[in-house]
Amino acid sequence: MESTFIQRKNRFVGLVEVAGEIHPAHVPSSGRMRELLFPGNTVYLSSMPEGMRTKYRIHLASFGETLVSVDSLLPNRLMYQAFMEGALDNFAGYQEVKKEVGFGDCRFDFYLRGASGRCLIEVKSVTLVEDGIAKFPDAPSARGTKHLLELCQAVHEGFRAAVIFVVQRNDAKFFSPNHVTDPQFSRALDQAAACGVEIYAITCQVTKETIRLQGALPVQNGI
Repeated sequence: MESTFIQRKNRFVGLVEVAGEIHPAHVPSSGRMRELLFPGNTVYLSSMPEGMRTKYRIHLASFGETLVSVDSLLPNRLMYQAFMEGALDNFAGYQEVKKEVGFGDCRFDFYLRGASGRCLIEVKSVTLVEDGIAKFPDAPSARGTKHLLELCQAVHEGFRAAVIFVVQRNDAKFFSPNHVTDPQFSRALDQAAACGVEIYAITCQVTKETIRLQGALPVQNGI
């Protein structure tokens, strides 16, 4: 359902205009997304079940001619499907896939185990693209930095470890950490790469009907 965004009330609620009336709508991400959720921009909604706090849920936002998914949980669902189907050559040889597994002081999105060994994976949702560069985060992320440092420790203890940035749009040419917004995260990503954590970025094909993983993006890190 096409709608007009009015304003962000808080991290998880925005106001939208539907058929001339203003309604609250769930924003399924805590990211700032100022370039997507601004007054007058076109967004796409679905209806929420009866009894929910908001009548609608925002799924997509327009960025010019580009559609962007704003659901921060969707990348995990896409990655889980890809792991279960063996669709990623870089992660072949694992027979077991578990979600939300603890290690150290963190919980990681996926734990893979099989003939290829043990692997911890953290997935990050990316919506920000500037001049063809996909960037994460769009706000300082102490949690993200902590994840990277804990993945380094996992490598030291014999695990394979990876962070996968899922770019929920198809107009990026490469990925880079957001040096200006969160230099600490950028330094931690450099440190993680140096200690053996694998860094990947994957773009998505987004339409009004479907969202699917599209292909790998080059990663450029280093401040």
